[in-house]
Amino acid sequence: MEASSFEPCHRLKGIQAIQLIAKEPNTLFEEPFMTAFNSASNYGENAFIKSKPEMLESIYNTTDVFPYWVADMDFQVAEPITQELNRLVGRGVYSYEFHEQAVFEALSQWYSMRHGLNLSADKFVQVPGVLSGIALLLRQFTNEGDGVLIHTPAYHQFSNLVNKANRQVVNSPLINDEQGYRIDFDGMEQQIIEHKVKTMIFCNPHNPTGRVWTQQEIEQVIEIAKRHDVLIISDEVHSDIIFEGHAFTSLTSFDYDKVITLIGSPAKTFGMHSISNGYVYTNKNELFEAFKTNVAAMYLDHGNALTTFATIAAFEKGEEWLDGMLAYLQGTVKWITEFSEQRIPQLKVFQPQGTYQVWFDFSELGFSEEDLKSVVFELAKMGLTPGGWFGAESYHFMRMNIATSRDNIEQSFTALADAIEGFERGSQESSNCCDSGNSKSCC
Repeated sequence: MEASSFEPCHRLKGIQAIQLIAKEPNTLFEEPFMTAFNSASNYGENAFIKSKPEMLESIYNTTDVFPYWVADMDFQVAEPITQELNRLVGRGVYSYEFHEQAVFEALSQWYSMRHGLNLSADKFVQVPGVLSGIALLLRQFTNEGDGVLIHTPAYHQFSNLVNKANRQVVNSPLINDEQGYRIDFDGMEQQIIEHKVKTMIFCNPHNPTGRVWTQQEIEQVIEIAKRHDVLIISDEVHSDIIFEGHAFTSLTSFDYDKVITLIGSPAKTFGMHSISNGYVYTNKNELFEAFKTNVAAMYLDHGNALTTFATIAAFEKGEEWLDGMLAYLQGTVKWITEFSEQRIPQLKVFQPQGTYQVWFDFSELGFSEEDLKSVVFELAKMGLTPGGWFGAESYHFMRMNIATSRDNIEQSFTALADAIEGFERGSQESSNCCDSGNSKSCC
């Protein structure tokens, strides 16, 4: 099936592609999609932060792992992005250019077409990146010592941002049961009251669990925030990575005076991690004007021309590529799930509703924290993100970035299954040896 045979409606295209996966998991599209998504980056140059030897050594005590720990893509970007960058570089002239309004128009049209959101192009503020945007918001709208609530397990940079701003991290643990991850609304409200919280960082889709919060869940969050006058900073950077059967609901669609949305950037959507800005949006004039003025006063609201034109190209011409990528990712999730059920049945695979991160629970294997790291990092050579990064209670969990080729995924999971089986076999042999009384020789 060729991508060009799809109907114009982007939702139909995505569903058709995903239905194709269910029948033929290894057959998604003809060229150029399969080339783009089956071609992993060349790590030999160690140019990317995720593969730098010093980074790997600091995390895994070895450089001999495949890096699945950073939430970026190995995929070649959409061709229109590359063409636009080549056009700009080909001019050979880099005079000053400011085209932020054109970016905002492209963003407004994208969110209307993709998510049915009516976002005014005049209510966006450009910032250097999503994390810097959150840092700026925390410093402008909170005071030192204030409590900032986050739902754990949580993207580790949230707590880092809060701590670096000399604010207090207030954890609100999610409920994890047979229904999956859910917000503990009573516990959340109690934390707000007890710690006098006036700001929360809300992540949708949620990193690392992959939950896409429903409209009803978000309504409950907002009701609690209203009761206690809590400002919500909503990180929606993964909002375009939504899988079949789930719908993204932006906090911009709710009538609450104290919502500021990090509507995101082209980084996660289009793989433009090193050449993208972040974009902040709010419906409320008072918050918008205050933040816009503050950012402009620091001259942080202008992007470079390469990023600007690449962003416009991505949002105006990258939709077909995105649909293909989403279909490919969902096929990867399907493969991981089926393989794990057969070879690693004790491994709990949380089905992501969004993001290209998969969250795993290794607890049923019964490994200690050190043994788990030894099996995954040293034996299987998988550079997964340690669960402890997302909260102290998550040490037996790990996160995996699956935005890489299926070949990489299959090789790594085969190695993981072999490593687990080998470790368990060795442990059993050692136990049997000790039981036989040969303590000096093998215990």
